[in-house]
Amino acid sequence: MFDLEFIRPERLWWLLLIPLLVGLYLFLLWRRARRARPHQITNLQRVLPKQQAWKRHVAVGAAVLALAALNVAFAQPKGQVEVPRERATIVLAIDVSRSMIAEDVAPNRLAAAKSAAQDFLQMLPTGFNVALVSFAGTAAVVVPPTTDRGVVSAAIENLQVAPSTAIGEGIYSALDAMAQAPPDPDDPDSTAPGAIVLLSDGYTNVGRPSDQAAQQSKKEGIPIYTIAYGTENGYVENDGRRESVPVNPAELRQISQISGGKAFAAGSENELKQVYSSIARQVGYMKVDQEVTEAYAGYALGFAILAGIAVISLAARWP
Repeated sequence: MFDLEFIRPERLWWLLLIPLLVGLYLFLLWRRARRARPHQITNLQRVLPKQQAWKRHVAVGAAVLALAALNVAFAQPKGQVEVPRERATIVLAIDVSRSMIAEDVAPNRLAAAKSAAQDFLQMLPTGFNVALVSFAGTAAVVVPPTTDRGVVSAAIENLQVAPSTAIGEGIYSALDAMAQAPPDPDDPDSTAPGAIVLLSDGYTNVGRPSDQAAQQSKKEGIPIYTIAYGTENGYVENDGRRESVPVNPAELRQISQISGGKAFAAGSENELKQVYSSIARQVGYMKVDQEVTEAYAGYALGFAILAGIAVISLAARWP
């Protein structure tokens, strides 16, 4: 969908003729009905006009709609349409803290997250650079930006859990990875758009504050799409004791708001794949202004054809 604007909006004044034409048609119908005298109508005429009245209405209605669509096209409409990006850098930041082995998401949070992330890679345009960052008590750039999906996929599969959660450090490492994106060989001075996709199930308990990291991301013009992953029933075993690890979306929501991104939540692998699909759509396409005159010219042609068929049908059955 797009928000419609016009290059020549002053030409829309011609649309005022449409209600005048409709009014004229209704007036002529009224006058004809008023002047009609029952004793002057033959038996054949009593039947045919009733059968053909709806066709006359269709012909006139379609003709009026065709005129309206042509007038809109004459005003040169334009709108924001989605077109695929040719280049971008996406950093996948994945939480590998111990809480990610909770089995509230089968087979466990990390295994399901790996599977969904693999699918996400395939949704992105081939020209996109993708980097991988993992974070627990510390964060690291596992794979710098690359178009080699195989390298990123293998690195995702090899992620291992570690203690603590440092979401802020994960964001800073993601920004470091973003800075390593290779320049466009055709335009080395340009900067490709970028985004961070950060998945976590908890909240920061070590490292620098995540809100400060989000502010830095906003300063660099890089939105963060956060995914709060897990359920309220998650737990892990710690020295024989059950330790509750419910998902905590509040911090992630704040990160996305500060950075200019968007917050998502998923409580199963299927939900996570749907979230990744939505994010892929948002980061993989951009909105640009584009003239859409041909669309309304097409509508006009369709209505004109409909009007023509109705008129031909009337002519073929006229005695």
